[in-house]
Amino acid sequence: MSLVKLKDKRSGTTYVYESESYWDKEKKQPRSRRKLIGKLDEETGEIVPTGKSGRKKGSGRKQEENGSPEPITEHIRVIAEKDEQIRLLKAENRALLKEKQDVLKTLEALCQRLSD
Repeated sequence: MSLVKLKDKRSGTTYVYESESYWDKEKKQPRSRRKLIGKLDEETGEIVPTGKSGRKKGSGRKQEENGSPEPITEHIRVIAEKDEQIRLLKAENRALLKEKQDVLKTLEALCQRLSD
């Protein structure tokens, strides 16, 4: 599963969806399901849960009685952190691959000079 952020151009609101991929046996191709989680608060970066038609739910839903965040909100936060880690690792991987290609080109050039 991953988090998908889509910005509504009309209202400027960014909605956050939980996306799950699965295999469609009938069509024999991958498909995905999306479930609306909430709106993204631009100032804090937090996800604000929304109701079925985009309404905010009661304040009791947001936090438990002891004041700790709702378990699903914590789960979403952990997923978002993991997605960010994956993004950073992919960027690092691309940089290392480019560096490797540059080193290989330099080595090939040196081997070519030595053989001449």
